Amino acid sequence: MKVVHDHECFAVVTPGFEPVVARELATLGIAPRDPEAGGVAFRADAANLFRANLHLRAASRVLVRVAAFSAKSFAELERRAKVVPWKAYARPDARITFRVTCRKSRLYHSDAVAERLAKSVLAQLPGVRIVGVGDDAVAPDEDDSIGGPAGGPADGAPPQLFVVRFEHDECTISADSSGELLHRRGYRLATAKAPIRETIAAGVLLALAYDGTVPLIDPMCGSGTIAIEAALIARNIAPGMGRSFACETWPGFNIGLARQVRAAARTAQRPSAPAAIIASDRDAGAIAAAESNAERAGVTGDVTIVQRALSAIEPPPGSGLLVANPPYGARVGDSDALRNLYAQFGNVARAKLPGWRVALVSADRSLDAQTKLRFADEVRFSNGGIKVRLVATPPLSK
Repeated sequence: MKVVHDHECFAVVTPGFEPVVARELATLGIAPRDPEAGGVAFRADAANLFRANLHLRAASRVLVRVAAFSAKSFAELERRAKVVPWKAYARPDARITFRVTCRKSRLYHSDAVAERLAKSVLAQLPGVRIVGVGDDAVAPDEDDSIGGPAGGPADGAPPQLFVVRFEHDECTISADSSGELLHRRGYRLATAKAPIRETIAAGVLLALAYDGTVPLIDPMCGSGTIAIEAALIARNIAPGMGRSFACETWPGFNIGLARQVRAAARTAQRPSAPAAIIASDRDAGAIAAAESNAERAGVTGDVTIVQRALSAIEPPPGSGLLVANPPYGARVGDSDALRNLYAQFGNVARAKLPGWRVALVSADRSLDAQTKLRFADEVRFSNGGIKVRLVATPPLSK
């Protein structure tokens, strides 16, 4: 059996945003391997592992490879699992959970695999509590059933998750170094209709090469996620500054090193956004949610939040970027109203945004066509279980 100690890592990503996260890693000075479906592999020391959790904007989790071996029977699995270094990733009084996936293997019953692994954990760490097993893979667009419903853990810190995959009788065991999913920045407690996840909002902005140096407008801001993520990018605020990570609880983890990485990130923050960020919505409840979320994120001074209709937007002079996550028709709004909304969107963009790029998260090409804007596909992904595309125009004609 090969037991890995040098932090072979995998950043779990909403499919479609793998190249975005690969670029993020490279910017952090961490060499990514070629992106693959659902994520990006990389090697990291303890400092870069923590740095990845702290700074990655579009990743959902960072997994660390614990062990890899072949097992064609439960007896062989139990024998191999005895020497897995569980103690390196869980304290003696920890809570532990497993997510197991079995494909094309003699051992195909995921719960039975998890039960055998739990026995090996308890042999090394008799004081731990096994709080659940699951037969679902850790999907990059998953809801985190480990934690509580409001973005916090159900019982203190979330349990240490081990992700186990059996493929053609080869078993890989990974420890989740993130804890709660990385989209849980800590600021979004208030939501509006059809919210977009923080990691997806950041991925959209990064896919559009937004860096904070040009004005940005979100005219259908809902709870403000796109505008807040834009402000975090513009000010170079690490998205994980307001939360902790599972790796900080690992035995032997250097807490002083984590403090140094956080301090360096804090020093690198910009005092203010270099260009305007404007979030608007016609719904008063959405505006109230956006304002409270921006305050928790510490970017109130960087985002102008105003209640107004789409037709009343007031772009700053010059060029910039408009990004919107309008209703898709699958959950919010009826088809006739949506056709009118998209047509109005196009009219407003052509009249008020010469020289600007316009981008939409869209689920329906026929609705895109109502805008009469020249969109090109940038990223295909899933948002809340709905297949969508990020589409964008070149700068609109002046």
